[in-house]
Amino acid sequence: MDASRLITDRARAIDASGIRRIFQLGAQIEDPINLSIGQPDFPVPEPVKRAAIEAIEQDQNGYTQTQGIAPLREKLEAWLHRDLGWSFGAPGDPELLVTSGTSGALFLAFMALLGPGDEAIIPDPYFVMYPHVATMCGGTAVRCDTYPDFRMTAERVEPLITERTKLVLYNAPSNPAGVVGSVDECRELLELCRRKGVLLISDEIYDEFTFDDFESDTTAGEPKKPRCPSPARFEGAQEDVLVIRGFGKTYGVTGWRMGYAAGPAELMGHIAKFQQYTYVCAPSIAQHGCMAAMDVDMEPIVAQYKQRRDHLVQALRQWTEVAVPGGAFYLFPRAPEGMTGTAFVERAIERKMLVIPGGIFSDRDTHFRLSFAASQRNIERGIEVLGDLYSSV
Repeated sequence: MDASRLITDRARAIDASGIRRIFQLGAQIEDPINLSIGQPDFPVPEPVKRAAIEAIEQDQNGYTQTQGIAPLREKLEAWLHRDLGWSFGAPGDPELLVTSGTSGALFLAFMALLGPGDEAIIPDPYFVMYPHVATMCGGTAVRCDTYPDFRMTAERVEPLITERTKLVLYNAPSNPAGVVGSVDECRELLELCRRKGVLLISDEIYDEFTFDDFESDTTAGEPKKPRCPSPARFEGAQEDVLVIRGFGKTYGVTGWRMGYAAGPAELMGHIAKFQQYTYVCAPSIAQHGCMAAMDVDMEPIVAQYKQRRDHLVQALRQWTEVAVPGGAFYLFPRAPEGMTGTAFVERAIERKMLVIPGGIFSDRDTHFRLSFAASQRNIERGIEVLGDLYSSV
């Protein structure tokens, strides 16, 4: 059988992730300086491991409700009420859905919102999934150029909105740049989407990995904690914003594929319907583990990552332009003048250093992504190689 004639245009329109190619290269290099992967390098907290193990031992291994187990949903709803001021209906209502990762939440949301000819506005640079999930749903991803500061503002988005626009996808802290928009920028973007009748999706997978560049949460009786500005924090946002968050990056459980989404009730009902007929439910034992995760203080880890960020930014600014990330664990420096990001990465690989070309995240190929979710040894080795590469151009 000639399988090639059976493959859809949809499948052919999607290229394999260039990040995976870098990972494959890394497996072939002895002792690589791997600054490519967005995988936290700390161990999963013991209470989180223990909760998942106990769930297995207590035979909590079957299907759960599509929306997620009730105790986890209750914890999440209480957290969003405190953090965003959102309120939820009766238990079992689909206003909040536990999903198979944030990627699962994004896919289901796009399935519910995009059809042939519909458009989704995404930032450029973008998380690699964004344009492809629009293609999978028959829609088109319209890039919003955010160079050179990587801020997705209402001023940049408004000219891109057409009668075919269904959604605007905002990501902060962002991947690949780690940039966080200001409170005013979040408010203006929400107001724009409201005026145009467009849904605003806020991808906040790195919301807990926010550094202290922003106003702290000063709720009475609670410790101060940096909060990431979000369009979901404004009055009435629950009717206009779909919030997507997750556990993988914050607690190091990326392989558990655990996320959640909350937003307008009617939309969430359709997203839950698609989950029922695709993923069925999020992984059962991981749901129990994530219940315990919500009681773990990750601030010491975030503080360590902030120190790594500061160290790398200081080093890189000797040689190139780099936006200071307000969160996540990535930097998106500019490649040397006259050199593409791909060419720079090829030279880095010759020195056993793995970073990701900017063209994988963007229509431009002028930058590269560096992850500081890496050991201090590899960060120091990486700084040495970066200095040599920039100096040799």
